[in-house]
Amino acid sequence: MLVYSHAQAEPDNTPSNEQSMDKRIQNLKMQVLELNRDLFQLEEELLFPANTQFTVFLSYDIGSFFSLDSVQLKVNEKVVANHLYTEREIKALKRGGTQKLYIGNLPSGEHELIAFFTGTGPKGRDYRRGSTVKLEKGSDPQFVELKITDNSRQQQPDFAIKVWE
Repeated sequence: MLVYSHAQAEPDNTPSNEQSMDKRIQNLKMQVLELNRDLFQLEEELLFPANTQFTVFLSYDIGSFFSLDSVQLKVNEKVVANHLYTEREIKALKRGGTQKLYIGNLPSGEHELIAFFTGTGPKGRDYRRGSTVKLEKGSDPQFVELKITDNSRQQQPDFAIKVWE
């Protein structure tokens, strides 16, 4: 009668093996991050082709006369975005950050963009102001910036819509 004995190999827990395993894990994490980025870019290209891509950004300059609470964005009378801001987001915008508020598809032609800004204005009063622009969308991607600035002369906030060329 033959008896087989099999000993289970003990894992080698030497420092060099642990370092090698850590290095392989870090490499895999980097590969996953790169793959995720590539998939995100591919998804954006498929969902928002260049000829119909329409993107709206929001920027905030100074902000002494207005404290932003929310923004509502309409394109051709249809609400496409609503955003309620946190204190952290406002701080980031005031430090020069720009928020991608909306990305979507818009066919070539004339369109109307309306943005409503809600917050606290001068002297702590509730404030709601709207800005409107008519734009001509061509076959290239279209980028628009909603810009909140201070008008020191009038002691009021200004709300502008800038169409990037």
